[in-house]
Amino acid sequence: MAPKSTMSLALLSLVTLVLALGANAGGIAIYWGQNGNEGTLAETCATGNYQFVNVAFLTTFGNGRTPAINLAGHCDPTTDECTKLSTEIRSCQAKGIKVILSIGGASGSYSLTSAADARQVATYLWNNFLGGHSSSRPLGAAVLDGIDFDIEGGTDQYWDDLARYLSGYSKRGKKVYLTAAPQCPFPDAWIGNALKTGLFDNVWVQFYNNPPCQYTSGDVANLEDAWKQWTSAIPALKIFLGLPAAPQAAGSGFIPASDLNSQVLPAIKNSAKYGGVMLWSKYYDDLDGYSSSIKSHV
Repeated sequence: MAPKSTMSLALLSLVTLVLALGANAGGIAIYWGQNGNEGTLAETCATGNYQFVNVAFLTTFGNGRTPAINLAGHCDPTTDECTKLSTEIRSCQAKGIKVILSIGGASGSYSLTSAADARQVATYLWNNFLGGHSSSRPLGAAVLDGIDFDIEGGTDQYWDDLARYLSGYSKRGKKVYLTAAPQCPFPDAWIGNALKTGLFDNVWVQFYNNPPCQYTSGDVANLEDAWKQWTSAIPALKIFLGLPAAPQAAGSGFIPASDLNSQVLPAIKNSAKYGGVMLWSKYYDDLDGYSSSIKSHV
């Protein structure tokens, strides 16, 4: 039998290792809502693979537009059909999963024209998706956990104001999580200023469709350089590595699971701000089971 001091030292080393590994353990965020063939929201959460589900997208808002949500083939919001999602949202939340409304998208019609416009949009989001009250809540009575900024068009103005107004609602009780999905070229062309506010909890940077800052076969240098810039410059709680969940999900930037697990994640997980991996999207994740292939490494 080993001396007690040796055993204590070994035990301490083991505990330290476990704590270190735990500190670097991340989660997976997934976008759901843009393909009717990706399963229901409840089924998505039941996989056990995801920590965050971004319901995509509120595609129309701001500048006097009537806000509109688009959930592709899942439900028709014009007939209040999407209110059926309330039960599913609550089932996800009961599993400890954060369900977040993503606003914007690549093909939406949105912009903010002033701080007052930003306040109006924040009020709409609070009353219709968060902790406020409205007679016309598109997803029913369930209270979502926050708002995701997937801003890929319009202008770069007043998104910081929107973040401030939304963050202010956290004072009313339940925390309003703020997340964002900027492109990896730094700073982001649309929400770069908003990200400087320090109000965002999770920033899932899109490391795809941008060759200068994404992974190329066997070469992690460009991605790692961009990762270091994002983690050092953005005052967010956690930064996530945003990736396509299948080659078909993006024009470029897909990382085979074996490469991600053996080369990319080891290069970035030592960051204190490492939060995990974001995937676009549930439909593409289903094709090859990407999240299941990476989950134990994230």
